[in-house]
Amino acid sequence: MSVAEKENPRDNYYVQTVNMDAPPPPAPQMQPFQRTYGNPAPLGMMAYGTVFLCSSVLTLASKSVGQPNLVLVFATFYGGISQTLVGMWEMFLGNTFSATVFTTYGGFNLSFGALYLPQIGLAAAYTVDGVVGQEFYNAIGIYLAIWDLITFLFLLGAIRTTAPIVVTLGFTVCALTCLSINAFTGNPHFATAGGALGIIASFGAYYGALSLFWTQQTTFSFIRLPPLITAPSNV
Repeated sequence: MSVAEKENPRDNYYVQTVNMDAPPPPAPQMQPFQRTYGNPAPLGMMAYGTVFLCSSVLTLASKSVGQPNLVLVFATFYGGISQTLVGMWEMFLGNTFSATVFTTYGGFNLSFGALYLPQIGLAAAYTVDGVVGQEFYNAIGIYLAIWDLITFLFLLGAIRTTAPIVVTLGFTVCALTCLSINAFTGNPHFATAGGALGIIASFGAYYGALSLFWTQQTTFSFIRLPPLITAPSNV
């Protein structure tokens, strides 16, 4: 039903008429709320690169730094916690591959930091008369070899992503291979190679993080880094 006004041209007054067949006015519609989500990947890659950089530098400086317990701080409170959270956020956003990689490496960093906790008692279990036996280093070699295999599987699944991710995972595979061999053999040259390759992997992770973190809203165009996509999406 609607009410209309008509003007009488002779008497110059208005008459209200009612239309019983008119449809009712449409109800007001609310606009849907558009929620914006941030990208958690830069945080995960920064944590990845920082833990690997600290571990690799301490590996190269093993003669001047006797106890590499500093890795415990980075691996547990930055790498482990941050990457686990990033993995959960990526899963919420529907990025299954990123969620799997970041959550897995969050667990790796937490377990790697636990190696240096005396309360875990890992080294004490392989200590005889106050001396850590070769069995402990063999166990570390197996530990690193397993993570090396996992990283290689991630590398195969990341070939079509970006060059920094491929470089990071590729050099991580090489670094873990050298560190695993060093644990089994005690050859210091493999430790040096593993440390150097780990630094390259960490800078690959930093590049990948900064290419996503330095945006048009945060910095100038001459500072921003291209993501360097390795393959088009239709390949």
